[in-house]
This record gives sequence, structure tokens and C-alpha cells, in this order.
Amino acid sequence: MSLSPSHSFYEANARQRIAALLDPGSFQELLGPQERITSPHLPVLGLPVAFDDGVIVGAGLLGGKNVLIAAQEGGFMGGSVGEIHGAKIAGLLQRALASTPRGVLLLLDSGGVRLHEANAALIVVAHILRGLLQLRHAGIPCVALIGGANGCFGGMGIVAHCCDTVIMSEEGRLGLSGPEVIETVAGVEEFDACDRALVWRTVGGKQRYLLGDAQRLVPDDIAAFRAAAKEALALSSSFDLSALEAEHRLLENRLARFGDCSDALEIWNRMGLTDVAQLPLLDNEAFLAATATIQSRTGA
Repeated sequence: MSLSPSHSFYEANARQRIAALLDPGSFQELLGPQERITSPHLPVLGLPVAFDDGVIVGAGLLGGKNVLIAAQEGGFMGGSVGEIHGAKIAGLLQRALASTPRGVLLLLDSGGVRLHEANAALIVVAHILRGLLQLRHAGIPCVALIGGANGCFGGMGIVAHCCDTVIMSEEGRLGLSGPEVIETVAGVEEFDACDRALVWRTVGGKQRYLLGDAQRLVPDDIAAFRAAAKEALALSSSFDLSALEAEHRLLENRLARFGDCSDALEIWNRMGLTDVAQLPLLDNEAFLAATATIQSRTGA
């Protein structure tokens, strides 16, 4: 599958991302389109199905290391999680427990649960979360890669935060409720989902990196995601009570420091950054250089 010359992660579809991310020719798909495992719920509602239900799962090599990988296809129903979609991811995680690969890569591009299958989808998201925690306890690194058009919201936002490492580009977005949901519930005065600058300051890759939700911020290039993923898999994975307690302390410190801020610009000012209005305009390299000295990403 051909890509644009820039190999943009944002512009690529799920299969293109897998092909460019893994070692050439190493990907072996599980439960591919030829299996015709489709959603049992969508036809009842008169809606079209996809033969892979919007997610590709399989095994491959990354830098010569065995990995399992799942990539959500944002072009099908916004990457939303239905019963089959979620079961494929949950099954992949169980396969990882049995086969102990070097790590698991999750290419997340989803607005959350597929409302047409809400109850079944919510249950399967719970199975995904349990599988992730089991993998982390077993010392198998789980890495989330976020840089697609749909961002990563709802149940998949929780899934991303349960991974060992989150890698994002500036174009990526990560949160629990999406901008449109917040506006619908709280009103446009609280959050204007049409204000793209506000949206990206709030849930975009730069803000998530500064807050420590994303451990790596990379350019919108699949090669950059690949390099960061290889580095993430080389890290040791630790998941025990002390790790959970450290995470809770980080969140408590964040709330104490920034809980009264109404905009990311206020947060960045409080972090000690200068000329914060220009930060969203900087390219990845310049942004990392401008923010290299802050300590807030550790909750300090």
C-alpha cells in the first residue's frame, strides 16, 4: 500500500500504518477480512458492516522483536468499538499473555464505544482493560500510538492511559469525553468544540505530553512513531502497588497545581514556560526544546 511522500501517520489508514511501522513483510494478520467476522448488530439497524469490523490485529516484527499489534481503522464508523471490534483486541491481549511477545502495540484512532452496540461494547472494553493490566503485571510492555484524525476518546482513552507508554503526535488528541460531547453536556460557554485551537490546547498531543499523559511526542511521521515504539519496548515494565501509588501522587499534584486553571495557556504559564501563546505554533523539535527544562511532567 502506497503512502504519501511524508509517510504521515495522520493521513495513513490502519493497514498502511501497520505496513510502515513493522519490519517489511513481517505482519501476519489474524481474523482478517476473508474470515467475514462482522458485527451482528449493525445489519439489524440497516447499517453497513466491515469485514474486519474496523480493526486489524496480528503479529509481526519491530526491529527484529516479536510483537502483537492492533490498529483501529478510523475510516469505519470513526474507529468506534463494537462487540466484534473490541473482542478482536481483547483476544489479541489474551494471545499475548500466552505467547509472551516483546510487547503489544495499540494504534488507537477512535471516538469511543459504538453507540449502536453500547452494552456489548462496554463489556468488551472492560475485557480489554483487564487484559492490559494482566499484561503489565506479567511484564509485557503495552504501547499506545495516537496520531489519527479521530483522536482517542471514551473507553479507548481509558485504554490508552492503562498502557505503559503513550506516544503521540501534535495532531493526536486524547481524552475521556470528546469535545463535542463536552459541549453538548456542559454548553458552548463551557467548551466550544468548534474552536480548534482550544480543542488542541486542551486534549492535543502537546498538552498531553506536558501533563505527562504521553511519554513521547513525535512528528507526524510513521518512521518517528516506529523509532519511539522501539525505544518504548526496550524499557522495563513495572506494574505493582508502588507504581499505582506513584501515579496517584502525580494526579494529586496535578490537581493541586492546575485544578483552578480554565485554559492550557494558564497551565503552561504556571509551569514556568514563556511566550506560551507561541507554543502551539512551534514544530515538534522547537516545541521539545522550548519545554525541555520544565519539571511539571513528573508532577513536581
